[in-house]
Amino acid sequence: MIEEFATRVVADVKRLGIVMEPDGSPLEIEGVLNPALTRGRNNELLMYARVVARGNTSRVGLARGVESNGKVEFERLGFALEPEADYELRSVPGGMGCEDPRVTFVPVLDKYVMTYTAFGPEGPRIALALSEDGYKWTRLGRVKFVGELMPVGDDKDAVFFPEPVISPSGIKSLAFYHRPMLHISSVDGHAAIPTILEMDPEDRECIRIAYIPLEAALKDPLNLLTATESVKVLIPDGHWGRIKNGGGTPPVRTPKGWLSLFHGVDAVEHEGRITLCYSAGLVLHDLDQPHRILYRSPEPVLSPDTIEERTGIVNNVVFPTGIDARGNGVYDVYYGAADAKVARARFNVEIESV
Repeated sequence: MIEEFATRVVADVKRLGIVMEPDGSPLEIEGVLNPALTRGRNNELLMYARVVARGNTSRVGLARGVESNGKVEFERLGFALEPEADYELRSVPGGMGCEDPRVTFVPVLDKYVMTYTAFGPEGPRIALALSEDGYKWTRLGRVKFVGELMPVGDDKDAVFFPEPVISPSGIKSLAFYHRPMLHISSVDGHAAIPTILEMDPEDRECIRIAYIPLEAALKDPLNLLTATESVKVLIPDGHWGRIKNGGGTPPVRTPKGWLSLFHGVDAVEHEGRITLCYSAGLVLHDLDQPHRILYRSPEPVLSPDTIEERTGIVNNVVFPTGIDARGNGVYDVYYGAADAKVARARFNVEIESV
């Protein structure tokens, strides 16, 4: 489907290279990837990479960036989260832990909110943690969705908007992306490709926005765990990202809307077999009602191209999860490269009316 928008987003993209890779220790042997990113209270650059030990056991790292002459190096400070809660621990093969964090500072709460995938006995679920300073984190628990026709089961790619918005039913709310999963893709993503492509795009995995009433969240932070609305916003019916799409970086405010990078997944032929390819695009949401999409990339703005993006733990993956606004439409985007390393790219973005 070719969509026509009254707004166009143009991005000039420059890769800035790898900023973190496994250090050779047992805790990082299966990759350092998909980092959350934020600025601390003193404007220090903080990164929270997913750190994977043997057996696909994931932790959320904590690192501080040192910037000099346009370059950035990250000093490891330990872990923000390690698998401890019962919903992060599994005894069967296949992995466990705290995966793919995103961090958003929410001024109305005066707290940093971390969303992450808790991979426990029931499978992947969205979990939250809060921090006053970006260094010490306290778990809240897993998110639940209440109400009729709300999604249930495996869910990933949660990312909070930084400011209150208006939900589809007209309630002032805090909002977050999420991606409920199909059972067939959670069992075997590659084997499910032909079946998924035969499905109606409306039924494929895609970005939704969930809403938490602001009044309840301000009364008790535990109410952040209760979403009362959820709506599909980015159906995978375009020229790319046809298998599925999911939330990427936290949205950033621009004069014309909330800007974010998301990932889209396609089936490609590689060495005689069909495999998956993860690329990234831009999406612009209405500032008041983010379920209104003002623009989405008709083609990827970042696709696997370098050796680090094409070859790793999972080949052909760019997975944007962190963003640092530099001012004047310039953003540094941090992303997982081939599920093995953390890379950075600089986006010069212009938003135009057409």
